[in-house]
Amino acid sequence: MLLTLDFDSEVPIYQQIRNQIVVGIAGGRLSPGERLPATRALAEDLGVNTMTVSKAYQLLRQEGYVAADRRAGVMVRPRDAQVPVVPEETVRGLRLRLCELRLAGLSREEILRLCEKMCDEEVD
Repeated sequence: MLLTLDFDSEVPIYQQIRNQIVVGIAGGRLSPGERLPATRALAEDLGVNTMTVSKAYQLLRQEGYVAADRRAGVMVRPRDAQVPVVPEETVRGLRLRLCELRLAGLSREEILRLCEKMCDEEVD
């Protein structure tokens, strides 16, 4: 699993890890049942503290994207078993971005076309 971290970003490292794993799952680069690297191994590969990776994995478990087993480790949950919880922060962020697009002059239809295009590019 290849993750790229931006240590100069205002986005916390654990959140960057979480976000990239979610994008990997949505884009099919991480398959249901696929094991994620052990916390310690991923932390070493990324050059971060193990608690940072642990926090990302914990968040992914809470949101329903992965499951943890003491023997098998952390694995991507099958899509039909995933019960993602959309964080309120994500909804607020989306609302703000939609307002920005409307203020930039885009119509509802243009925004929907843009969203469809982005969904097709990201997921396929």
